[in-house]
Amino acid sequence: MDLGINGLRVLVTAGANGIGLAIARAFVGEGAKVHICDIDDEALGALSKSDPALTQTHCDVANRSSVATLFEKATAMLGGLDVLVNNAGIAGPTAKVEEMHPEDWDRTLAICLTGQFNCARLAVPLLRQSKNASIVNLSSAAGRLGFALRTPYAAAKWGVIGFTKSLAIELGPDNIRVNAILPGLVAGDRQRRVLEAKAQQRGISFAEMERTAFSYTSIKDYVTPQQLADQIVFMCSSRGRTISGQAISICGDTQMLG
Repeated sequence: MDLGINGLRVLVTAGANGIGLAIARAFVGEGAKVHICDIDDEALGALSKSDPALTQTHCDVANRSSVATLFEKATAMLGGLDVLVNNAGIAGPTAKVEEMHPEDWDRTLAICLTGQFNCARLAVPLLRQSKNASIVNLSSAAGRLGFALRTPYAAAKWGVIGFTKSLAIELGPDNIRVNAILPGLVAGDRQRRVLEAKAQQRGISFAEMERTAFSYTSIKDYVTPQQLADQIVFMCSSRGRTISGQAISICGDTQMLG
């Protein structure tokens, strides 16, 4: 299927690993021009050899001066902007709320929620000049369900949904689409670390924690980063021109988070 996005100018935050890298590569595979940012300099260095088509900037999305530098470099490399993918996020702590370090709460919200605002506020003036403008915000199944022992992460991801839906209404008159993707259990190191932390907190094995997590889903399998990337690329093509204000779950029908 030709999505007709050859030359589309795309910025993907946290694009050097995992979901972000899958998204960046999927866009490049369709002929888009892609700039990524990340805080992992080692991963960025490796990508300069493995994926030379991806231009890049070191950036902490929680730092507004760093984000300003990112947008200066990205727009210079891309020649404008058509798509912002707000992918950057961290898992945050796994702890009871009364035992949680306040700094861990602050950092989780700063990256997972405020980081999206920091990027969107600079992207919008550029997107208004695009003929096919989109913002895609990464939320989570934790953005629609409660998540015991993971309160800062869940609070941030619920916030992403409110931010997405409100921004879609605000930017609709400018023909800028805004959507959120809600992944479930995504294959990869980060998901494994989350399950390991929860297993340790509960005093059970990783295998038992994994079985418990999948007991709450209809499809007993991990979501792949490629599945998320494919959905995002489609939404940002002209075929998705009337998809906006949506919180789209790709989660195997997750009904509860354990």
